[in-house]
Amino acid sequence: MTDVVPLSRALISVSDKSGLIELATELEAAGVELLSTGGSAGMLRDAGLTVRDVADVTGHPEIMGGRVKTLHPRIHGGLLALRDDPGHQAAMEEHGIEPIDLLIVNLYPFEETVAAGADAAEIIENIDIGGPAMIRAGAKTNAHVAVVTDPADYADLLGEMRRTGGGTGAEFRARMALAAFGRTAAYDTAVATWMARHTGAETPPWRTLGGKLRQRLRYGENPHQRAAFYVDGSNRPGVATAEQLQGKELSYNNINDTDAAYELVSEFLPAGGAACVIVKHANPCGVARGATLAEAYRRAYDCDRTSAFGGIVALNAAVDAETAQAISEIFTEVVIAPAFHNDARDIFAAKKNVRLLKAPGLANMAEPGLEMRPVTGGFLVQDRDTGTLDAADIRIVTKVAPTESQMADLLFAWTVAKHVKSNAIVYAKDGATVGIGAGQMSRIDSTRIAARKAEDMAEALGLPEAPTRGSVVASDAFFPFADGLLTAAEAGAVAVIQPGGSVRDEEVIAAADTAGIAMVFTGMRHFRH
Repeated sequence: MTDVVPLSRALISVSDKSGLIELATELEAAGVELLSTGGSAGMLRDAGLTVRDVADVTGHPEIMGGRVKTLHPRIHGGLLALRDDPGHQAAMEEHGIEPIDLLIVNLYPFEETVAAGADAAEIIENIDIGGPAMIRAGAKTNAHVAVVTDPADYADLLGEMRRTGGGTGAEFRARMALAAFGRTAAYDTAVATWMARHTGAETPPWRTLGGKLRQRLRYGENPHQRAAFYVDGSNRPGVATAEQLQGKELSYNNINDTDAAYELVSEFLPAGGAACVIVKHANPCGVARGATLAEAYRRAYDCDRTSAFGGIVALNAAVDAETAQAISEIFTEVVIAPAFHNDARDIFAAKKNVRLLKAPGLANMAEPGLEMRPVTGGFLVQDRDTGTLDAADIRIVTKVAPTESQMADLLFAWTVAKHVKSNAIVYAKDGATVGIGAGQMSRIDSTRIAARKAEDMAEALGLPEAPTRGSVVASDAFFPFADGLLTAAEAGAVAVIQPGGSVRDEEVIAAADTAGIAMVFTGMRHFRH
């Protein structure tokens, strides 16, 4: 194995010290000299290992509170030197530079410090300088140097040493270099993202994406597309931070749909009652509140039983046995909730293919954030839609005003419409959706589709009339013509919520007055593409 580089000297400088003692013990037993800095060196010595201080190598103590310790030619020369270049070899001999064959470095916990809500001074102190510089130097020289930046890779390193008889092969070093450059890029992305927020820069001159591989997926939206799932470390409760309790691995479409479902159910805090969202192909097909989770689920299911089959169920509170039993009556891909009671777990255990996800609480829907969408040659960036309404924002524009219960349903339907692909129409009654029209090119088509679905469910459930009779309707954007509103009125809607702002607003208001229905304007649009 001519590509194998024997390990004679390792430099260790880590913030995350998990697994460090075990690794260093194995390295010392293999005859590898250990160099280290500050806290890492102290920890290794306390474990009885022989460690050489970096300050002894550089001939210079750590200064400025540890800000400067590894930024020295005797460190970077040992990482950057090409062992097969005579000029580099001569420079090493002239300046007393010893080669470093293995670099074990992970970075200051910048992302964790930001997530913990630290002040700017503490966050800035957790911007690592020497670590990324060493990582990039070693990764650049991966023909001779192995760089390991994640404790999860320690076992692979030891396995590689056993495979090669105490060294590292070219393929391993290249793979670790790829991970190393990705880590520093993601780290710099986190710093730049925080700096943009800290300085109030709405459109910084450079915008980057960073994430860590969570899961290799069998395929993407379709079997011929490769895919993987990356997490950005923001720790927002949802599919990226959930613990999978049972079931097959998540697919690309599972992840996408579960994200849509949990974002919507997070709009409904438990203090306002139980809530359930059922999603299919990233659109809600049923949303409801109820006195219990089981009631909320059944009411959401009754909005569109056909689409609910094979869907994603999201709930806003701990799932009990009654709810689990109700969900288990049909095939469901994923159930996500903040918690599951043991008896609910037992019921789901009989449905091996159901994926159970326990999320760490509900997402904060008022928390600002960014959404990014790729386009050919670049990507679009926008603020997360955190728009909400209060009573002062709503303007009654018709002769008839909505009743108190109708206003509650209007706000409920408006919240759901925010999460439905445009053009979005949502009929609701008594805190439950009764018809949803999504993603149509014409708003009147969405209005008709939602009403037709309600008629289909009335027939399936044996109801005397469509549940849109006496309902309210929400439109994510204004009605450009009166025809959409009149279609909703024909379906039985008695109140409408929409942004307003069309040049034909007066025509639409007049149509509502003629139909004898109430209408309110929000002044806010919720397009979702």
